[in-house]
Amino acid sequence: MQRYARLASLVFGIMMLVLSAAVTVETIVRKVLSVSLGGIDELSGYAIAVGAPLAFAVTLIDQSHIRINLLHMRMPKAAQACLNALAAISLGALALFLLIFTVDTVIDTQAYRSIAQTPWATPLIYPQSLWLVAMILFAIPATWLAARAVILLAGRKWGALNREFSPETPEDELKAELQDMKRR
Repeated sequence: MQRYARLASLVFGIMMLVLSAAVTVETIVRKVLSVSLGGIDELSGYAIAVGAPLAFAVTLIDQSHIRINLLHMRMPKAAQACLNALAAISLGALALFLLIFTVDTVIDTQAYRSIAQTPWATPLIYPQSLWLVAMILFAIPATWLAARAVILLAGRKWGALNREFSPETPEDELKAELQDMKRR
């Protein structure tokens, strides 16, 4: 799973660097030559549509999403495990919902042969196909982790559920930061 997250991070990072370079070139050309390349805003929208699900996947795998654990830490282990399972199942359900929405959108785009209402008049099937692939790359780990949480919940394996799905405690975060400082 960590390789999966690294690859998604790499793709996301490259996309954002290319987008940043394009915006920089557009800005310089517009200021110096008073000419616009046009379409950079369209390209930005496509990059965000593809990049967001990749970022969701990385966040999910690295468990770096925000969870407020003030009460969570004080609950009994079984209650913590149930909440952790609920969080994983909810994210899996959200990923499936977004995937279904994306598939429906791509099917409609193909059926109507939709094009962007921009200077480039891009056939939307191309960027939306990339969006669909990115959404699949989010849905795969989300549903896999949700299924894993359901299996552990059904087996009443509270310890395993808490180990695999609990948010980091402040002590864990401090320890990770100190190790990172030593490494640097």
